[in-house]
Amino acid sequence: MNNERQPATPNPLLQLENQLCFPLYALSRMITKAYQPLLQELDLTYPQYLVFMLLWEHQELTVKELGEKLLLDSGTLTPLLKRLEQKQWITRRRDPRDERSVIIGLLPAGQALQERACRIPESIAARLNMSKADFETLRRQLNTLLTQLA
Repeated sequence: MNNERQPATPNPLLQLENQLCFPLYALSRMITKAYQPLLQELDLTYPQYLVFMLLWEHQELTVKELGEKLLLDSGTLTPLLKRLEQKQWITRRRDPRDERSVIIGLLPAGQALQERACRIPESIAARLNMSKADFETLRRQLNTLLTQLA
């Protein structure tokens, strides 16, 4: 009896090496991992960093706006925001015009994180070792895909 495995002849459409999803998935995990040591210095997780980038840009956003921009639901955002509020980095308050809406704003300590975070994009760009033009082209292509799928 021959116990050797016979090579399969799978459908090329289902081979991992022919997929777009796998390199995007693996790359996402690896890039997030590259951020970890930089974010640990700020005591932030990657999703918290994303929230802060939006707040540094807009100063205040509703939970709904954060969720729309980050493609996250309120069930994911709420515990994350509560932790940031406990650290006294953000405020959460009801919108007086719509009690159902919660506005997230920066406190001075949260704003101060911005200065310390400024080196993160440069560190990641150096790690990727891409030209600025290649980086911008890839970013545009990824944003186009995101827009088409969202």
